[in-house]
Amino acid sequence: MEKLINQFEFGLFFWQVLIFVGLIFLLKKFAWKPILDAVNEREEGIKNALVSAENARKEMQDLQADNQRILNEARAERDAMLKEAREMKEKMVADAKNEAQAQGQKMIDQAKAAIESEKNAAMAELKSQVSTLSLSIAEKLLKDELSNTEAQTKLVEKMLGDVKLN
Repeated sequence: MEKLINQFEFGLFFWQVLIFVGLIFLLKKFAWKPILDAVNEREEGIKNALVSAENARKEMQDLQADNQRILNEARAERDAMLKEAREMKEKMVADAKNEAQAQGQKMIDQAKAAIESEKNAAMAELKSQVSTLSLSIAEKLLKDELSNTEAQTKLVEKMLGDVKLN
């Protein structure tokens, strides 16, 4: 260090200071301003990117909340639709069952009515046959009785006797 102080030259120092100041002036004018502008632009870009990222994060949270809300609404709507479908199915089954019972009862009533009608028709036919048979038998008996004169006389006397008794 002493050696440097002993070899000190004022002229050389002056030119070195002058060159250094000139270099600083040139750097300030041509390098530092663009470098600082680039650094400032970079800093602004980073700030904007951070703000954009924060906004995107908030939007993402909002979208997730909306998605969750929509999903919950869709689930509720699905559950309501399933419940309504079950109710409709149960109603349709109950209606079908009631209608089937009503149809069955109607068919039973119609069958009973048909049976009753057939029974009445059979009874009428039977009565008709019995009356025809009775008339036929009575006719044969009367023919036999009326062909016999003695039997006719007895019949007339009997009838007259019945009339007097009354």
